[in-house]
Amino acid sequence: MMNSLDLPKKPSATRVVVAMSGGVDSSVAAAMLKSEGYDVVGVTMQLYDHGAATHRKGACCAGQDIVDARRVAERLNIPHYVLDYESRFRDTVIADFADAYVAGETPVPCISCNQRVKFQDLLSTSRDLEADVLVTGHYIASAALDGRRALYRPLDTARDQSYFLFATTQAQLERLRFPLGGLTKSQTREIARAHNLVVAEKPDSQDICFVPSGHYAEVIERLRPGAAEPGDIVHVDGRMLGHHRGIIHYTIGQRRGLGVAAGEPLYVVRIDAAERRVIVGPREELARRRIVLRDVNWIGDGTLADIGSDGIEVFVRVRSTRPPRPAQFMIDKGEAVVMLATSEEGVSPGQACVLYDAEAGQARVLGGGFIAATPDALQGWRQAGAMGIPASA
Repeated sequence: MMNSLDLPKKPSATRVVVAMSGGVDSSVAAAMLKSEGYDVVGVTMQLYDHGAATHRKGACCAGQDIVDARRVAERLNIPHYVLDYESRFRDTVIADFADAYVAGETPVPCISCNQRVKFQDLLSTSRDLEADVLVTGHYIASAALDGRRALYRPLDTARDQSYFLFATTQAQLERLRFPLGGLTKSQTREIARAHNLVVAEKPDSQDICFVPSGHYAEVIERLRPGAAEPGDIVHVDGRMLGHHRGIIHYTIGQRRGLGVAAGEPLYVVRIDAAERRVIVGPREELARRRIVLRDVNWIGDGTLADIGSDGIEVFVRVRSTRPPRPAQFMIDKGEAVVMLATSEEGVSPGQACVLYDAEAGQARVLGGGFIAATPDALQGWRQAGAMGIPASA
């Protein structure tokens, strides 16, 4: 007989490590399992300490959050450990974040944190503690399917965190559990109140946790001196419109703060890091249909090799705030390619493109990758190549 975590043991004989960030979600995950009789161990990762950030509402994994996690563990009467991963977090997540912006990309540090710190190092720690599984408070679900575990969007799609967890590998899925996948946020808070947890009304984490002021460019300039070198702002038709104060201040789709006038609304449609150029154009130049992916993680049926150039029908999200849209996913001459049924705007290199088997509900997560290129757009920019401006997109 299986327990609620799909393990063939009694809860009392099942040790689980709960990743406790100090927020309400992970705290409730620990409380639920403790109340079911599991052998629960709480682990909190200290990832950064930027002074003001440790007291900022919506932060995580530092300062007051560690105190809150410890207080919840005491309330639940479970062991609690704090692990210092500051250097690891700095050398991977924060460094990669800075390098991506310098390269003209728009990174998603939460994905890197889950992929390279939480689900890698915490899983290792859970093994050291002889735990059967690692539990987190993410709003996502998993279930046994044909002899292995599959990943699904949660019941509360408004809280869906699958976009940030697409890089979870099959091996990691086997040792991960997500008990909040079948709950709404309001239900989670009700459970926190029922257990008298101090974090029951605590605000959700927001923004980028390691950017205390909310101004990411300041962090990048401190980590990569010279990253904010000025350059040119160029129209897709080749006209020089002005100058910028560093490409790290711009993202694809940005309209405000360009500092140039051209008699029409302009948007950032490309960032040329090599030449320190910001290319702008009308809104229609943001349209993308063909997306090339790198670092693809496939957790659907079969393997990537089985997909081939004919491709399969999928539904994709190119931003965490957007719903899945129909597309074709294929392996074309060694490249992982997504062809959107209808164009999307603001598709930026460095962002994730996550694949699902359905458009709505608790769709299965098939995997995804990071956007490497969007070679079907910027027609005006290609024409401008004749003027001596690089035409490649």
